[in-house]
Amino acid sequence: MVALYVAMEDALLTATATSSDWHRSLALIDHEPECLAVHPDRPDRVVCGTTDTGLLRSDDAGDTWHRVGESVVDSDMVTALATNPDDPDELWAGTEPSAVYHSTDGGNTWTEKTGLTDLSSSPNWSFPPRPETHHVRWLEVDPTDPAHLYVAIEAGALVQTHDRGETWEDRTPSARIDTHSMATHPDASDRAWTAAGDGYAETRDGGETWQYPQDELRHRYCWSVAVDSDDPETVLVSSASGAYSAHSASRAETYVYRKVDGETWERLDGRGLPMGDGVTRAVLVAGGGGEFYAANNRGLFHTTDGGDSWRRLAVEWPTSFESETVRGLTLVQ
Repeated sequence: MVALYVAMEDALLTATATSSDWHRSLALIDHEPECLAVHPDRPDRVVCGTTDTGLLRSDDAGDTWHRVGESVVDSDMVTALATNPDDPDELWAGTEPSAVYHSTDGGNTWTEKTGLTDLSSSPNWSFPPRPETHHVRWLEVDPTDPAHLYVAIEAGALVQTHDRGETWEDRTPSARIDTHSMATHPDASDRAWTAAGDGYAETRDGGETWQYPQDELRHRYCWSVAVDSDDPETVLVSSASGAYSAHSASRAETYVYRKVDGETWERLDGRGLPMGDGVTRAVLVAGGGGEFYAANNRGLFHTTDGGDSWRRLAVEWPTSFESETVRGLTLVQ
């Protein structure tokens, strides 16, 4: 079975397929889903962070939902989620204002990992649309060392912990300051890839230093990054020229680029994945080798050849979604 969970501005879309036929359902209508976490070893348990109702969890693959963590998570705005690839019960959550919470029992109970905002860079953290505050935009667990967690603050820093949040390490000078999403790879220890408002970056030393291979990446407001599960040299990124053209359907102009075995990017025009005028920035996830899924305001799309060709999945897409941006996308297969 394949299941895709898509967080939209006021609903959660679930698309499941056991063969070539897709079944679609909508949930959390009139809520504000923002981020998702599902572990392949527990595919029926879905955790959704919302920006109006805090943390919600489903134990039946999205049919019913209940709130968790409200006695500890001191915000209704949950902006980032992550799981330990090796342990379905270990979860991380990030909020606005910026705080990080940890669960070791599948989300039943949570503990705040304090000290994050004591970092020296924190006075400079600020989210431009709401400059009086900031939030955790992304959480990424290192698949080769689950005690190592990357935390992206929007905007201002990409910070880390190597001991599950007991202590925090501030941003390094070469790290991007507006990271939107990250990717890691189980076969590429110490490597990570970031899509940021201030460009693309990658590291080969666990985040100590960052490089910016951006040749032919002509749109550098980057949003989503995904790495081929079989080949960490194949990277896809969605991007635009700026925030308005990324997020606003009426002004949108976005693209998806690919980099294979080197420094140079190619734009994946004319291959079945909508991009350009009117298309909001895609959210990308990697499946099996050479396989990626993409979600944008035009629907759900799939490639099995590393992005050379895409097809639209036969999943009914509500008309209202065409004027929205996808908040989150996660895959279970």
